[in-house]
Amino acid sequence: MKSPVVVVAITLTAAILVAASLLIFSGVRKSSGTSTLNAPTLQQRLRHAHLA
Repeated sequence: MKSPVVVVAITLTAAILVAASLLIFSGVRKSSGTSTLNAPTLQQRLRHAHLA
């Protein structure tokens, strides 16, 4: 049996990971216009941002 603290910690970590991935996914979708074809242009934009 795991202690309640460990179970809570694991659940919180999992929830945070899921929330973060959902935020990233929705952010990428919004900026790419719900199409995966714009992914390369998104990468180019990021590269330009790094260069600037």
